[in-house]
Amino acid sequence: MVAVVALHVLPLLIFALIHGAILYRLTGIVIFFAICLVVGNAFENLGVATGFPFGRYYFTDAMGPKLFQVPILLGLAYVGMGYLSWTLGRVILGNLRAPLAGVRTAALPLVAAFIMVAWDFAHDPVWANINRLWVWQHGGAYFGVPLTNFLGWYLVVYVIYQLFALYLRGRSPGAKPLPSGYWHWPVIFYALSAAGDILIVLPKPAASVVFDPTGTPWHVSTITGACALVSILVMGGVTIIAWLRLRTGRNGEMLLRPRYPSPV
Repeated sequence: MVAVVALHVLPLLIFALIHGAILYRLTGIVIFFAICLVVGNAFENLGVATGFPFGRYYFTDAMGPKLFQVPILLGLAYVGMGYLSWTLGRVILGNLRAPLAGVRTAALPLVAAFIMVAWDFAHDPVWANINRLWVWQHGGAYFGVPLTNFLGWYLVVYVIYQLFALYLRGRSPGAKPLPSGYWHWPVIFYALSAAGDILIVLPKPAASVVFDPTGTPWHVSTITGACALVSILVMGGVTIIAWLRLRTGRNGEMLLRPRYPSPV
């Protein structure tokens, strides 16, 4: 299980470091890493201890070593998928080569946080109630996951993105030309993450029913099917929108400049 989780985390982590350093320079992407790790781990440890802001839960040992009460791999997941979601948010809002300023300083964190939560929405029931990576002590309406989890996730990733946006505010992107297809690769990686979720419906499960801590039974095929559907319609929808935004540009180093003057 540790190896499986690592495959979800480490490739995205490496991609984020390389891709992010090109645009934000090494200093910028290291700051993004630091914000994700500090804020993410602080909120996760607070959540395990108090139930705020996600709900009552705890982590099992399936994800490997922990920092206090939180698996190290989970903290790293905030970085990899967090970077992809942030970058897709930039693509969707457009005007990529302009400094982050004005209302975009607040709009980008709001959009990117929705994209990040879509990923958790497609995974949490499988990882919690089938793979048992963590346990929701009081169950929940979404296949054993409480709805407060997603509100808490949105809060946490919004704080991460808002802090990074404040760091970037007014800073000019790197002057050197970006590699061909630079903005397409994050969209492809996000699409691959969504496609991977669809594969979970193919194997025949060892058990047809799982029980959450409240004793509520959930059919495994229903959980995996619903999560695959979320991946297709929500994560897939985000992917299509981002890709179409890139198609409006002239080449792989797409500028997405607005047609009309903009105050931001």
